Amino acid sequence: MRSTRSLSDSVAQAVTEAMSTALPPQVRDRDPLVRRSDHADYQSNVALSLAKTLGRPSRDIGGLVADALAAAKDPVIARCAVSGPGFVNITVPDAVVWSRIAARRADARLGVGLPLAGRRIVVDYSSPNIAKQMHVGHLRTTVIGDALARLLAFLGATVIRQNHLGDWGTQFGMLIQYLDEHPETRWRHDDPDTTITELDTLYRRARAAFDADADFAHRARARVVALQGGDAETVRVWRDLVEESRRSFRSLYERLGVLLEPGDDAAESAYNGDLDAVVEDLTRAGILVHSEGALCVFDPEQSGPESRAPLIVRKADGGYGYAATDLATIRHRVRTLRADTILYVVDARQARHFDMVFATARRAGWLDDSVRTVHICFGTVLGPDGTPFKTRSGANVPLSRLLDSAVARARAVVADKDPTLDEAALAAVAEAAGIGAVKYADLSASRVKDYVFDLDRMVALRGDTGVYLQYAHARIHSILRNAAPADLRAPIDTTLPLYRSERALALLLDDFTHVLADTARAYEPHRLAGYLFTLARTYTEFYENCPVLKAPDPALRANRLALCALTGDTLARGLNLLGIAAPQRL
Repeated sequence: MRSTRSLSDSVAQAVTEAMSTALPPQVRDRDPLVRRSDHADYQSNVALSLAKTLGRPSRDIGGLVADALAAAKDPVIARCAVSGPGFVNITVPDAVVWSRIAARRADARLGVGLPLAGRRIVVDYSSPNIAKQMHVGHLRTTVIGDALARLLAFLGATVIRQNHLGDWGTQFGMLIQYLDEHPETRWRHDDPDTTITELDTLYRRARAAFDADADFAHRARARVVALQGGDAETVRVWRDLVEESRRSFRSLYERLGVLLEPGDDAAESAYNGDLDAVVEDLTRAGILVHSEGALCVFDPEQSGPESRAPLIVRKADGGYGYAATDLATIRHRVRTLRADTILYVVDARQARHFDMVFATARRAGWLDDSVRTVHICFGTVLGPDGTPFKTRSGANVPLSRLLDSAVARARAVVADKDPTLDEAALAAVAEAAGIGAVKYADLSASRVKDYVFDLDRMVALRGDTGVYLQYAHARIHSILRNAAPADLRAPIDTTLPLYRSERALALLLDDFTHVLADTARAYEPHRLAGYLFTLARTYTEFYENCPVLKAPDPALRANRLALCALTGDTLARGLNLLGIAAPQRL
């Protein structure tokens, strides 16, 4: 699929051709450094970057480029001029700007192509533990991973979502043994949230018994052996725990609007049959070391204290830990899933672990230069006091409770804004606004930084919030609903001049393709979120300065309605790529 070429790309090509005409051969292939500017539509700073190389004043170099641009008479250049130390300021003809808006408006994909077509990208995210509630600690991995998966797929990649569920290990021996010794316990309920809450409580009781009672700990370890050995009754209970937990997770994913489905589950237990082969591969590669009875991998690049913290592949008791499972996982994703990029959306505290896993996989020969592995690390959700967000008792806040609070707060804001909404409409809007507020607050923050969870700020109708963007989108649809059908169908008149606010909005809409590409390249959803906020603000300025429905001329009215419609479509598409609903009424 062909994309609508952005104006900045067209201008950059024109500057590159001017450089080829006006400058010496050794610098003709340099980046033309074209950027948006407050002084013109675009600005090229290439002259400043070449001054030292060419031994000439940057303003002289800028003059050569500007003269060549003027002489070329490229239709995308209306005028150009040199300012300051050599900036080349470039203005695009109004007709060209309108024509690009028309092209994007007519395309269901808003002019965005498929630059990632042919790529196979695994995105590993969410990864809750069986029999435990998802809590605030799962928020960032889930919403960041889902946003990246959505964006990469929209840009043409084959995206393979992987939910690496924690469903194996000693904790299940503890829990199953505890349930066996307390047959009166009723943990299954019709409501999946109640079930997982009960299991979470039972797990904590089992953990306390394991830590306090040596006899129970012995019986729990024996139960682990029974599970690993395939004991029918133990496996039956384990499967029940897994299925009920998955039911809870699916309910929460549906509420969050996350695209993870049962077929995306890639539980730790699925790799049990591969662990011995992992050891064999690493042994053949000569990188396993016996250390205190365990089989370990030491990082040859490290010296000093860190070199004494190896990757433990097989423990001294013969059991396998999560390092072995992670190695089996990466081996599977390369050999079976044929991934060329693997993204692990996991918090920053696991950086050292993933560095060692990736390095071990490369030493083993599973990874080569054709496969890229990336740890998409992120910071912590903080409470108002600046410490990790917890309940008053110090426990992690259940994610379902957090979402309930956000929806309740959004409901109050929406009801105050529009008291005419009936109960059903109010409930639907509050759910979309509350969930969207939580997700946007997370995604609008740089993922590598911590951020403070502040519900009052999140659901505000003003400022950089998801509710503000949803409201901007709904307001646009209100305008479109009140427009005459003939005005909505009318083609854009490219002969009309662009007013300042129209121009600012049109050029920003034309940036959408670049913003998506930059967001995907850096794996940073906050870049898209920031663009959408700027777009909503720029639209507000346009609407305040340029009458739409009351525009005096039919052609002018049709053009402005086209700008409204494209802005609404761009906001909706951008919010969708972030996994946030864009209601037409709010």
